[in-house]
Amino acid sequence: MSNIKRCSGCGVILQDENVLQEGYTTNLENDICQRCFRMKNYGEYQVVTKKYDEYISIFKEIGKTKDLVLYITDLLNLDKDLESLREYIPNKMILVLNKKDALPKSVKKRKLIEYIKNKNLNFEDVIVVSVNKNYNLDYLIKSIKQNQTSKNVYVVGNTNVGKSSLINRLIKNYSENNQELTMSPLPATTLNNVKIEINNHLTLIDTPGLVEPGSILNYVDPKMVKKISPNKEIKPKTYQLKKNQSIVIDDLVRIDYIEGEKNSFTVYVSNDLKIKRYLNSSNKEDLKDLNKTTYDIKYGEDLVINGLGFIKIVDKAKVDVYIDKNVSTFTRKSLI
Repeated sequence: MSNIKRCSGCGVILQDENVLQEGYTTNLENDICQRCFRMKNYGEYQVVTKKYDEYISIFKEIGKTKDLVLYITDLLNLDKDLESLREYIPNKMILVLNKKDALPKSVKKRKLIEYIKNKNLNFEDVIVVSVNKNYNLDYLIKSIKQNQTSKNVYVVGNTNVGKSSLINRLIKNYSENNQELTMSPLPATTLNNVKIEINNHLTLIDTPGLVEPGSILNYVDPKMVKKISPNKEIKPKTYQLKKNQSIVIDDLVRIDYIEGEKNSFTVYVSNDLKIKRYLNSSNKEDLKDLNKTTYDIKYGEDLVINGLGFIKIVDKAKVDVYIDKNVSTFTRKSLI
C-alpha cells in the first residue's frame, strides 16, 4: 500500500494498467493522471460521476474529525439551504462567498454579509472573496488561523463554486509548494480528497465538488456549461414586463408573466447567454414543452434557477417557469 500514488490534480490513485479506468497514466512517475493532463493542456473533458452516497460518506468522515471546514459557495448561485451539510459535518465552519467579481461592482460586501447573517446561520465567520481578483484572501487566511483546530482544514462545496481555484490561489500567495489542482468549469473535476500543504501550520484538503442533482450544469453539454459560467463581471439586464409577456434565456428557461401590474425583472446570468423578450406570450411557443412550475412571487423576491443565476422581481407577480424537469428553481428574499 505504501506504493500508492495519487494524482496531484484530482486525487485519484494513479495506475498504468487500464486506460479506461480513472487514474490512468502512461507512467507512474507522472504526478497527474491522463484525464487531468488532457484537461489542463488540451481542454478536453472526460465525464466521471460519483454516486450521491459517495459524497455523503466523504462528509461523514470529515464530521468525525474536529478540523475546521471552509464551505465555499458561489454568490451568483447561493445554495438554497446553506446549513444542509450540518447534518453530516458538525465541525467549526467558515462560509466563503466566492465570485464577488461576477456580481456588479455596485453590490457591496457589507450588504452580502448582512444578508447571510440575518439568516442566523451557524458559521464561525462569513467572508466574501474573489479568487479571480485576489480579493480579501488575506482576511480569509487570518480567519483560518483564528479558527483552525489542527493543521488540517477541509474545503467543501458544490461543483463549480471555485474550490480548486481558491486553493491554487492560496498556494500561489502563501506557499512555496508548487502543487496545482486541476481546474475546470465542468462538474466533477476533483474526484477524491487532495491534500495540499500551504505551510508548516496549514494543510488544505480539497474534497470532490458535490454535484447537486438540481443544478442545470448537469443537464447541458460542456460547451453550454462554459457559456453559463461567467468569467467576468455580469451586466444585469432589466426588463419592464406587463401581464402576458415573457423572457427566454438562451433556450434554457422561459418565464411567462401571468398576473400582476407592470413589473421590473432584472436578470443576473452570464453575459454570454442570450435573452429574448416576448411582448405577447400567446404568439410564441418556445420551450413550452418543458416542465412548468407556477410561482406567486412576493414583493422584493428573487426567482433562482439552480446553476444558472437569478431574476430579481420588484413587485408581486405570478409567473410560469418552463425548464428541464430535473433543474430546481425556488424563490428567496432578494439578494441585491
